[in-house]
Amino acid sequence: MDKAEQKRFNTLYNRHLRLLKLQGKSQKTIEAYSRAIRRIKEYFGCCPDQLTLEQREDYFANLVESHSWSTVKIDRVGLQFFWKHVLKLDWEWVNIVKAPKIHTIPVRWSPKTGQCGKLWVTT
Repeated sequence: MDKAEQKRFNTLYNRHLRLLKLQGKSQKTIEAYSRAIRRIKEYFGCCPDQLTLEQREDYFANLVESHSWSTVKIDRVGLQFFWKHVLKLDWEWVNIVKAPKIHTIPVRWSPKTGQCGKLWVTT
């Protein structure tokens, strides 16, 4: 990243931090969202505002392989905030990353005993 691009990144990054504070985000949220911006910058070696949709898809494909779903979701929301509030661009790629759905079997409450019991499924 050359000096001009680094300067642009610093300007956008500082604006990102300021907008997060103005929106009343907690310090932990600010740290997590800003980490997402730094992580994608380091991954590509350029300012995130220059990335194409395909590059972002590749980034998340790699992130899914190397990090937990929790981290992936936080990065997605942090980048979404950056795109919407800092870059003032539509967030057109919300559906790129979705955590796998986990299907759970509901617990059955028995009015007779007033307790929860396990619902057994036989196959």
